[in-house]
Amino acid sequence: MVKYKQASLDAVFGALADPTRRAIAERLAGGQASVTELAEPFGLTLPAIVKHLAILEHAGLVEHRKEGRIRYCTLVPGQLEGVAEWLEQYGGFWHERFDGLHRYLRDERDA
Repeated sequence: MVKYKQASLDAVFGALADPTRRAIAERLAGGQASVTELAEPFGLTLPAIVKHLAILEHAGLVEHRKEGRIRYCTLVPGQLEGVAEWLEQYGGFWHERFDGLHRYLRDERDA
């Protein structure tokens, strides 16, 4: 069984459960951005975006640095490795189930 930190995995899933935070993570996958740049497509206030970023940072998905008054954010993709490992555990399970369903439907069709 794959070992993972439950709290960390919960935080990542919780952070990515929100569509705005997923969109922010997707945007940051393309490179760093300022908080203002991240806020533009959503029509949200800067404080609202900062709250979303705080949740992403708590989950370890985003880091930030300040240059003067500008806060730049970057994605930390390594945190997603635990999620990928966790999901991989169930990949074989679902492939077996779908293969069985496929065989059943094929046999029913041919019968």
